[in-house]
Amino acid sequence: MKKQLVNMKGTKDGFILRLDDQCAYIDLVEELQGKVSEGGIDGKVDVQLHLGYRYCSDEQLKELVEIVQQSEQLSVSKVQSDVLTVQESNQRILESQQDTYVGVVRSGQILRAPGDIIIVGNINPNGRVEAGGNVYVLGKLKGIVHAGVQGNKEAIIAASRFEATHIMIADQVEVMSDEHVKKVNRTEMICAFIGNDGRIMYDQIHTLKNIRPFLIASKGGS
Repeated sequence: MKKQLVNMKGTKDGFILRLDDQCAYIDLVEELQGKVSEGGIDGKVDVQLHLGYRYCSDEQLKELVEIVQQSEQLSVSKVQSDVLTVQESNQRILESQQDTYVGVVRSGQILRAPGDIIIVGNINPNGRVEAGGNVYVLGKLKGIVHAGVQGNKEAIIAASRFEATHIMIADQVEVMSDEHVKKVNRTEMICAFIGNDGRIMYDQIHTLKNIRPFLIASKGGS
């Protein structure tokens, strides 16, 4: 049986066209033209093109969109690709780096890191730390911390003592009241993360292996 190169799936928002990313481009174009010409669609429908790991030049991408939109009923609303741009690749490399800062982050000081950062010391009130990745504070966190500044919602913030005024992860911001500080500081070391509901949550540090299993780089333990 001949392998299908174009798979169409209906959703509440329209259609998803998944294009095979291993076949020859000319074969993909031929099958896409055939799929679009089948017709049988009523009204205007939005289409999402999923390219997978196929790299397409600007000309090829334009051609694929034009083929779909040859049908008056179809309009390409989104093109999704799993191929990283050079900029995205460089950003991931930066975010995978880890810096260590030993000392106090003083009031008015801003400490920045492209990836993860470990701070051996306290962050004083009005001191600020911004990191592309995770922030680990081996001391008291009394200032402001922003983890995942480039939009990484998987980033976490861990501290020996949470007494922060503001906690930020990606685009989520939380102002910590005195009552909130008392509530979260019931254990020796806790971490902040974005939960499944999209809000910042707190838990004990040992739960990280379940919350963010990809953070565990070494083997062993239970």
